[in-house]
Amino acid sequence: MHDVAAHAATLDALPFATAVVEPVSGRLVHSNRRFEHDWRRQARLPLCDHLPALIHPDDRRLLDDLLHCAAHEHSQPVSLRVPLAAGGEKWALVDHSHWSAHLTGGLPLLLVQLADITAQKQREAEVSTREIRWNSALISSVSGVWDHHYAIGVKYYSPTWRLLRGLTEDDPLPASKEEWLKRLHPDDVDYTLHAMERQEAGDPAYQMFLYRERHADGHWVWIECRGACVERAPDGRPLRVIGTDTDVTDRIEAEHGRAQMARRLEIALTLSGVGVFEADLVTGKVYWDDRVYEMYGLSPGEEIRVGETWESFLHPEDRPRILAAVTADRDADRRFSDEYRIVLRDGSERVIRSCTVTYTDQDGHQKMVGANWDITRDVMLQRELDRARRMAEARNEELEAARSSIEYNAMHDYLTDLPNRRYLDAMMAREAAHCAREGSALGVLHIDLDRFKQINDTLGHGAGDAILKHAASVLRRLARAEQFVARIGGDEFVLLAPFTGSPRKLSALADRLVRALSEPVLHEGRECRVGASIGIAWMTGGEIDARQLLLNADMALYRAKKGGRNRYEFYSAATHEELVLAKRTADDILQGIETRQFFPVYQLQFDAGSLDICGAETLARWQHPRQGLLMPDAFLSIAEDIGALSIIDDLILEKALEDHARLTELGLVLPKLSANVSYRRLLDPGLIRKLRKQSVAPGLLSFELLESTFLDNCDDQVMRNLTQLKRLGIDIEIDDFGTGHASIVSLLQLSPNTLKIDRQLIRLLPQSAEQRRLVGSIIEIGKSLNIRVAAEGVETMEHARILRELGCDVLQGFALARPLPFNELVTFMRSGGWRETCC
Repeated sequence: MHDVAAHAATLDALPFATAVVEPVSGRLVHSNRRFEHDWRRQARLPLCDHLPALIHPDDRRLLDDLLHCAAHEHSQPVSLRVPLAAGGEKWALVDHSHWSAHLTGGLPLLLVQLADITAQKQREAEVSTREIRWNSALISSVSGVWDHHYAIGVKYYSPTWRLLRGLTEDDPLPASKEEWLKRLHPDDVDYTLHAMERQEAGDPAYQMFLYRERHADGHWVWIECRGACVERAPDGRPLRVIGTDTDVTDRIEAEHGRAQMARRLEIALTLSGVGVFEADLVTGKVYWDDRVYEMYGLSPGEEIRVGETWESFLHPEDRPRILAAVTADRDADRRFSDEYRIVLRDGSERVIRSCTVTYTDQDGHQKMVGANWDITRDVMLQRELDRARRMAEARNEELEAARSSIEYNAMHDYLTDLPNRRYLDAMMAREAAHCAREGSALGVLHIDLDRFKQINDTLGHGAGDAILKHAASVLRRLARAEQFVARIGGDEFVLLAPFTGSPRKLSALADRLVRALSEPVLHEGRECRVGASIGIAWMTGGEIDARQLLLNADMALYRAKKGGRNRYEFYSAATHEELVLAKRTADDILQGIETRQFFPVYQLQFDAGSLDICGAETLARWQHPRQGLLMPDAFLSIAEDIGALSIIDDLILEKALEDHARLTELGLVLPKLSANVSYRRLLDPGLIRKLRKQSVAPGLLSFELLESTFLDNCDDQVMRNLTQLKRLGIDIEIDDFGTGHASIVSLLQLSPNTLKIDRQLIRLLPQSAEQRRLVGSIIEIGKSLNIRVAAEGVETMEHARILRELGCDVLQGFALARPLPFNELVTFMRSGGWRETCC
């Protein structure tokens, strides 16, 4: 014991709480000042002289084990609790070593040190609590946890993460990111990769993002991914990213449903003209939508005050009644519904219908929500109706006459006095019902006037109106009493013909109509000629569908016009297929223009005397991607219907001029190119500007005009363009001469360079002396007017010989040369083979 006393000063100087104790019993032999201050004085039993008495009863066994083991060998430190006199407890880390002094009996004393680890234990407890809470949250949460620990190459996915995707613990996960990306919705792959990259980079905008992933059972699951990088390398690379995935499919679908419902409501409100408002009677906050602002003539966003703004607009005569009604209904918790007048700031009046309900929201605020309709027009109309009713009561006969006149005008065409489309619809329904009862049939003749637009454009609307009145008169005259005629718009008419027996009756009627409508009409001293194309359709008994019947007749009309006009066609399945084909062809034409599928071929023209090449007519061809090479009759009419013919003409002319330049470079001489031009193109004010851009050499190009272009009645724009063409050095040729009705006066007025005799007049020359005399007369007319004469359709050398003898200037036809593409044209011109054929 004297050894302990000798070292007391040394023990007191130690910075640690230290005591010398006996092994096994733990009796305190000596303790330094730090031990006394930090532990003994604060302990619940400060006067005890045994160390175990200071320790929490539950921990004394650990201390006993330490004291018993320490008597013989060194043992590990232990953590023990020390109850405090002030309440609570402190944690001590107890360690020991053997003391050099010995007790009687030879057992060594123990040097025991106590370190305060209370703060450490509290932190450990807090961490443990957090871990317990986190684990509990993970178990109960609907979110799946993922942990990408790139630094050690470990990825963790919680059971809930798997459950979201329909996976069990035993199901394998995708082996790579690429495999995982295959499970994502195709529309979300790029966005998801970008979002993951930005999330790992720490971009706040991407701490949360959404994407779709395929569930194990095949449907798509909306995933809300939240994550953050929690550990980075010195160079900024993410080493560990942790986050959660949540299945928000129900929420997204609900949001989509709400958005769809909101859109439908907005559309309904917009279409109905209803304005919506809401007012908080406690806070004074008011919401008006744009339609309410518009009704009251206010700018959107202008402040609305409860009890002031709306009330200020009420008409003085209506204000007391409406305010009293609103108050009474609100107090009685009834719905308010009424009509009243408002006075706008510009002094104008409007009539409003309002419906309002009062309710209390979750905050206890009383609110009013409702809708307004501007019914000013309805009220004005009602007032007019009331006035008319009052007048009717006073003057019943006069009103009846006026009503009859209004009804008549509403059901008849103002120009021709024929029934209109509205009347036709009603009549078709009536006739269909009658046919269903009687078992009879109903025929529909859809009539369209041919060449009406040309007369309207060239002679003016006065002439067009006269033609329409004449057509209406003809239809009235030829229609029987049980038949019904209507004008449905423009130059289109419909004739309803109920019948029994054979539909050949409709053919006979159509024949009479075509003949009658083809007769010339005299207008202001001018003879106008139109024709009629008629589409016929019919149905029997109860199968009559009025709308389809009209549609069938319209399709038959299309086929009649395409077949050459001035004729009629019955509807058939082929007619429908033809319309479908026409639509497909129209689409292909537009595609063909874009991809330059149209190109020219050239039919050479020869001097009748020398057989030298004197020109070539450019003819359009279409290299269709599926149908191969198509001739003009397969596409020109449809191209004209869709307004694409002039574009094709431009493409053909542009290519022809390029080919002519190539011929010149090859040393081949082609003196002239001719191209067909439609009447519609001659009406184009931009035609001359386009041709100037082509820089056409004077005398190289000629335009062929069909004689059927009505040269006697040309539009002023056409004549201006023809004059400008001549100034550009472009010659004019009359094509198909002999089949139309151009007069000598029109030839003198137009002064063409060439007349091209139609092939139909050339075909029978070898067999018909009458045809030879007719062609000879045309040639003589041309020579007398100093106009060159060309013949097309020269199919044999006999044709060529006769035409040469009659004095024809130019020959064109298969006997001399077929239409040739550019490469074959070059070979043909170099060979000179036509001379051997002709000789």
